[in-house]
Amino acid sequence: MRKPATLLVLIVALFLLGAWNVQSTSQAAADAAPGKAYFAGGCFWCMEEAFEKLEGVLSVTSGYMGGTVANPSYEAVSAGRTGHAESVEVVYDPAKVSYQKLLDAFWHNVDPITPNAQFCDHGSQYRSAVFFQTDEEKRAADTSKQSIEQSSRFKEPIVTQIVPAAQFYPAEEYHQDFYKKNPLRYKLYKYNCGRARRLEELWEKP
Repeated sequence: MRKPATLLVLIVALFLLGAWNVQSTSQAAADAAPGKAYFAGGCFWCMEEAFEKLEGVLSVTSGYMGGTVANPSYEAVSAGRTGHAESVEVVYDPAKVSYQKLLDAFWHNVDPITPNAQFCDHGSQYRSAVFFQTDEEKRAADTSKQSIEQSSRFKEPIVTQIVPAAQFYPAEEYHQDFYKKNPLRYKLYKYNCGRARRLEELWEKP
């Protein structure tokens, strides 16, 4: 009578071991999965460059978010006809860079006190925004905003939006990695737009 009992115990043990292995594998896969984050900070060419400098960022895609028209074109968005903001999708490795660090990079690359404009680009399509996907991201974004407000760095209110993420539409291919593919044109645009000067004035000067 002992052999069947022993066999049953062995079968149960193997079943539990297999279930544990499946759970461990699933958890490891979840831990290794890259994250995605969405931001708007004016010209998406410049936001691509800013985020791609961060270790742990795997890719940055220029696109459009926050509007009411499906599959918008650059011409329609830039004319302010769709409600979208020029935005970026940041794919990152959570083991190497945290969402909090992405938020920090975002704030230091935008003008958070000017509504519906960023540097030389004006209109709601160039508004600054954090598009959160989860309650955790919203709390992190709200906390980071409150930290800036409490620092008394700015006398003006922070007008950067913290709003739910919507459908992200990748921009046309010629916009992707524009700063790499067209470095001279990009540098000329960035310089004439006064982006670096304004960021220094906002974030680096006491």
